[in-house]
Amino acid sequence: MKKICFVTGTRADYGIMSRLMKRLRESHGTQLQIIATNMHLSPEYGMTVNEIEADGFHVDCRVDSLLSGDSPAATVKSMGLTQIGMADAFTQLQPDLVVILGDRYEMLAAASSALIFRIPIAHLYGGETTEGAYDDSIRHAITQLSDYHFTSTPQYAERIISMGKDSSRVFWVGSLGVDNIRSSPSMTLDELEKSLDFKLGNKFVVATFHPVTTIPGEEERQTSALLSALESIIAEDWKILFTMPNSDTGGKKVAALIKDWSERHADNVKAVQSLGRLRYFSALSHAAAVVGNSSSGLIEAPSFGIPTLNIGDRQKGRARGTSVFDVAAEKNDIIRGLHTVLSPEFRMLAADSDNPYAKTDTLQEIYSILVNVVKNSK
Repeated sequence: MKKICFVTGTRADYGIMSRLMKRLRESHGTQLQIIATNMHLSPEYGMTVNEIEADGFHVDCRVDSLLSGDSPAATVKSMGLTQIGMADAFTQLQPDLVVILGDRYEMLAAASSALIFRIPIAHLYGGETTEGAYDDSIRHAITQLSDYHFTSTPQYAERIISMGKDSSRVFWVGSLGVDNIRSSPSMTLDELEKSLDFKLGNKFVVATFHPVTTIPGEEERQTSALLSALESIIAEDWKILFTMPNSDTGGKKVAALIKDWSERHADNVKAVQSLGRLRYFSALSHAAAVVGNSSSGLIEAPSFGIPTLNIGDRQKGRARGTSVFDVAAEKNDIIRGLHTVLSPEFRMLAADSDNPYAKTDTLQEIYSILVNVVKNSK
C-alpha cells in the first residue's frame, strides 16, 4: 500500500482538502495518513481536530505547536515546534508522498521537514501572489521545496514553470474549494440561524478580517476602520456574521477587537470561531456579500453569485473576477465600498460573473494525478 500523508493545520485547509482525502481513503492501493497540527489542536481556535474525526477520519499524528502568543517570536517558535513534531511523525508514518496546501508558516515547517526526509511533496496552490502577507514568500518557498504542483489558474501554472520547475510536474486543476461547492449540501436559512442561535434575516454579510502581516503594527488601525465602517450598515438594519482570524502574527489583536465590538453590537453581529464547511457555504448561499480580506472572498464567493468587498493589500496580486470590488483599508473607503457592493446594480453584476478559479473535474483530476504519482514512485 502506497501511503499518502496530508498535513493540515487549519479549518480552512482541511475544509478544502477533506473531499480529496475521503476519495483517497476509499481508493484501493493507497493508504491515507493525516497529520493534524497548529490551530486544529487549540481550544482557543475551536479544537477543530474533533471536526476531522467527526467526519470519520483517523488522525494518525497530532503535532502540538501553537503557542499562546501572536508575536513574531511566538510564530517562529511555533514553526520550530512544528518541525520537531514532524520529525517524529514522519519517522513513525514513513509516507511515500506528503500533500500540503497553501502558504502558512506551519506548512513551510512541514515541507522543510519532508525535504530532509526525502519524501516527495505535492503542493496545492502555489504560483499565487498575495503581496499583503508574508504568506506570499512562504508560498513560493514551499513551491521550491515541492516536487508536484497543482494550481488554480493557468497563469499560476506558468508562474511556477517560470520559477524553474519541471513543466511536466505542474498541473492546472482549478480550485478544490470551488469544486467542493458543487457537491456540498446546503442548510436552509432557518437551519443556519438555529445552528448559530442568531437571527440573520435576509440582510446580512459574511465578514472575515486577517492582519496584513507585511505591515506590522497596522492590525488595530485597519481592524478599527473596518468595524467603524460596518456600523454604517448596522444603522440600516444589516446583520454581520463574523468568522474569526487565523493564528497569524498579530491575529490575536484582530480577534480581540472583533470580539469586543461584536459583544457591543450583539443584536446585529454574531462572531463565530469556526463555522465549518457546511455552515460557511450555507452562509454564503444566503448572504448578500462577503466583506474583508480573506482569500475565500476571491476564490469561493464568486461561485455563489454574490459580491466581495476586498479590503486592503492582503490579497493584492491575486486573480479576481468582476464580482470583487477593492478598497483601501480606510473607514470612508470601506463605507463607500459597502454601499457599492450592496447596491442592486452590483449584486446583479456579481450574479452573472464568472469565477476565474473554476474548472471542471478538479477533484478527480488531482486524485488521478496523486494516485499515478505514488503508484510509480519507488
